[in-house]
Amino acid sequence: MKTYLRILQFAKPYSRFVPLYTIYTVLGIIFGIFNFTLIIPLLNVLFAQVGTEEAATMITQRPEFSFDLSFFTDFFNYYFGQVILEHGREGALLFVCVVVIISIFLANLFRYLAFRIVGELRAHVVKKMRHAVYQRVTEMHLGYFSNERKGDLMTRLTVDIQEVESSVVSTLTVVVREPIAIIAFFTVLFTMSVKLTLFTLILLPLSGGVIAGISKRLKRKAQQGQDSLSFILTIIDETLSGMRVIKAFNAEPFILNKFHNQNDRYARIQRSIAHKRDLASPLSEFLGVTVVAGLLYYGGNLVLNQQSELSPAEFITYIILFSQVLVPAKAMSASFSNIQRGLVSGDRVLQVIDTDPQIKNKPNAKELPEFKHQIEFIDVNFGYGNKTVLKDINFTIEKGKTVALVGPSGGGKSTLADLIPRFYDPTAGAILIDGHDIRNYTMESVRDKMGVVTQESILFNDTIFSNIAFNKTDATMEEVIAAAKIANAHDFIMNTENGYETVIGDRGSKLSGGQRQRLSIARAILKNPPILILDEATSALDTESEKLVQEALTNLMKNRTSIVIAHRLSTIQHADEILVLQEGRIIERGTHEELQQHSGLYAKLTQMQLTA
Repeated sequence: MKTYLRILQFAKPYSRFVPLYTIYTVLGIIFGIFNFTLIIPLLNVLFAQVGTEEAATMITQRPEFSFDLSFFTDFFNYYFGQVILEHGREGALLFVCVVVIISIFLANLFRYLAFRIVGELRAHVVKKMRHAVYQRVTEMHLGYFSNERKGDLMTRLTVDIQEVESSVVSTLTVVVREPIAIIAFFTVLFTMSVKLTLFTLILLPLSGGVIAGISKRLKRKAQQGQDSLSFILTIIDETLSGMRVIKAFNAEPFILNKFHNQNDRYARIQRSIAHKRDLASPLSEFLGVTVVAGLLYYGGNLVLNQQSELSPAEFITYIILFSQVLVPAKAMSASFSNIQRGLVSGDRVLQVIDTDPQIKNKPNAKELPEFKHQIEFIDVNFGYGNKTVLKDINFTIEKGKTVALVGPSGGGKSTLADLIPRFYDPTAGAILIDGHDIRNYTMESVRDKMGVVTQESILFNDTIFSNIAFNKTDATMEEVIAAAKIANAHDFIMNTENGYETVIGDRGSKLSGGQRQRLSIARAILKNPPILILDEATSALDTESEKLVQEALTNLMKNRTSIVIAHRLSTIQHADEILVLQEGRIIERGTHEELQQHSGLYAKLTQMQLTA
């Protein structure tokens, strides 16, 4: 129930939906019940229970209006009596048939209008929920995506939200309308016969208990099903991303078997869910008919023995009305069975929404002022969980200078660079820009002053223009071309099929590694940041591409404060300061010439590359 109410929170503001929906639903139910109450006069006319003499004894004065069920009964009897007196039984029969047609038309009209509102509500809830999940995903720190399976997140954003829409939000009409209908039917039934209605209230809870037991089992199976589906999507994502490796290792049978096992498990769970869900509807119908049969036997004996306050026509109408109670009751039992899967999906979606981002702005965070002087690391420590990655990091980068980070893999170079744009926050110590602790300022204002070029070129399945102008919506073609020329990318762009309007494929798959990297550099050039972070920007390139990219990087680094991570020491020889990291600590620092004069780790790394 808690999950259901949380999902309904996304329907705010309720004023857009609730008032009109309630009005249309109540009117639809009233006209629907009125259709069945017309059975009594219809049967009386057909079986000659009401004629001209009986009509003369009916209500002869028009009743005064009141919010009472007897007013509507008396009002109808008054006009029905007038019709019989003026037009006879044939006219009365025609009158009843016309009223039935009008009443059914109005009942279905209001039902349609209520469904329209529910349709708008459903679209509104799903839109807001999907937006909330996607927004929360974008707010998460980078470590979150290392711990979560991408396929699982995709399942929650797509399949789970779709399941919430079809299983939970779609049942709003059942959860709201059907209880009102049941209350309305029982109100009429109580006015007709208290004794018979109390008898039915003893039998109905028995069927409800059986359905509740089935629904409880459904929820457990639904949880297993959604977990299995997330594994399937993870396998699909990994297969599409790693197809080159799969084919190179002839691993098609291996990956196919892995997919088959998970797909088979998901199919077994779905069959189990379908069997239990499909059992709910026929079982509820059987139990309902059993109750009707019991009522027919008990009430029929009372009528036959003249111990009932109901006439035969009224008793038949009572039975028909009670049978209609089973329609919303059956709909509710079926919806409660179907809703379990949606509630499981709702839980999975809400888990993402409720996950608190580890990196976020403080309540009164300000915008970081323009960068003017220096970046300082003061006693910085950082770790993932219980694992310490950086220890006692202290250094300063003056504006316009280049600092290089080198050392063995796993030494903490990339982690140190990730702390500057607040991809992570230090666990101890502080990072200052012009004396300002960056944790006291908004992430947006900190990152706005930085450009990042990584080893893996992160590009999007869009045009070359859109990739270079990424997030700069007002960029002109002239600005994009100028950035591309500085990045040594303009010539190869013009040789593509549609120039700057060429779509480069998933992650830039239509381009070579060097071309992708130069587009990443052009994107950073267009942003024109005062601080630049280069993380292994040339390590994955061939010699010719590296030369072009290195030239582009040199253009990019002019008049900028740069932090460069590189394994190829030839690319950082001209850095103003080189920091050598090992096991999370700075063990050497100085210029290339100064470090070469010592027999330290940097000199050994340089010698190894020269002799390789």
